[in-house]
Amino acid sequence: MTFSAMQSYANFTFPNHLQPRPLLPKAQQLPPFPWNFAKQSNGTGLLAFKHLSISSSLQGFNFFDESRDRKPRESLVPCKAYEGHRFQLPIQINIEFDEEAREVAAQKLKIGLYFASWWALNVVFNIYNKKVLNAFPYPWLTSTLCLATGSLMMLVCWATKITEAPKTDLNFWKALLPVAVAHTIGHVAATVSMSKVAVSFSHIIKSGEPAFSVLVSRFFLGEAFPLAVYLSLLPIVGGVALAAANELNFNLTGFIEGMIGNLAFVFRNILSKRGMGSVGGVNYYACLSMMSLLILTPFAIAMEGPQIWAAGWDKAVSQIGPNFIWWVAAQTVFYHLYNQVSYMSLNETSPLTFSIGNVIMRRVSVIVASIIIFRTSVQPINALGVAIAIFGTFLYAQVTFSHSCSGSIKSEEVKDGPGRKNAEIGIKFTMEIYKFML
Repeated sequence: MTFSAMQSYANFTFPNHLQPRPLLPKAQQLPPFPWNFAKQSNGTGLLAFKHLSISSSLQGFNFFDESRDRKPRESLVPCKAYEGHRFQLPIQINIEFDEEAREVAAQKLKIGLYFASWWALNVVFNIYNKKVLNAFPYPWLTSTLCLATGSLMMLVCWATKITEAPKTDLNFWKALLPVAVAHTIGHVAATVSMSKVAVSFSHIIKSGEPAFSVLVSRFFLGEAFPLAVYLSLLPIVGGVALAAANELNFNLTGFIEGMIGNLAFVFRNILSKRGMGSVGGVNYYACLSMMSLLILTPFAIAMEGPQIWAAGWDKAVSQIGPNFIWWVAAQTVFYHLYNQVSYMSLNETSPLTFSIGNVIMRRVSVIVASIIIFRTSVQPINALGVAIAIFGTFLYAQVTFSHSCSGSIKSEEVKDGPGRKNAEIGIKFTMEIYKFML
């Protein structure tokens, strides 16, 4: 329905066959302009007579009932205005935001905050972890202290109601046991590797995690991948091998332990995703830390023992001073915090997204920060190997995501979690970050 509003006044009327009841008690009429306004304005050339057409649509004119709850006028009558002599689409006055677009933006922001916190906390942890291991080279005790601190922190949170304690049963703890075993092995192996090689090289080794993820999914879970996925693993493996072959401080024990850690953490991530939904990411990692602590403690005592720990502690304190105690405290607290946030991230995405974010940005952040802080000498060939491995991870992510969307990959990594939609949002988000870095 179209009305015409003249510039002297505007009075809206309707055809008789519609006859809607008025929205307002009285018809609105604009006051007339002064009689000489148009003449004076035309003399200046600033005013030209043009009709203003107003189009209005109102559903249910014949069924309008004032006795019902009246909705705001702007939600009932969207108006569009344009100059009558021009042939163009109406100008949309009211702007509505799509609900789905808001949800996607909110999910991206949430995942972005989780990932940024995860990366930052991990950088701090690695710095203090290496400082402690340089002064106190006992990785089994260091690993045990990290789990003990995290378990104590969560017990305090549950006791003070900061976090609601999870409701678990015997079946939950049975399902958690293999996850705890994988987490314990990966945690100790990573710490031993860190004590033997530089921080940067340790994370270069860990950048090969996607290759282990594919191998585990293929041979243990029976999942099939297209040829493009396997080809994308070649630069990852080649880049890690190139960096390792030219590492100045190469240590075979550190290299092997790093590979064992990769394999263990892949199992942990896949198994964790299946049992996390019942209690959430925060409480799930708390329970995982407690069970891992029970598993690790007897092995730590057998491998090193209290006497060795006491002698090493006294030596470190005498050399470093009271700052050593602060280093140990910071290392254990930041270990728990970064893992806690990582499980919150895993709870919001898929293991595939988690693995991409883990390698693309976290490894790069740690490698760069450790080189700067510890002044690690890096040969150009090492840098080239790292670049090739990281770029291979990017190709792997692109291929895996495209095939998962097309249905070529029917994996638990895509079906699990709060939904396929969140997984796709997370993958796209990490891909956007990597493209920005390039």
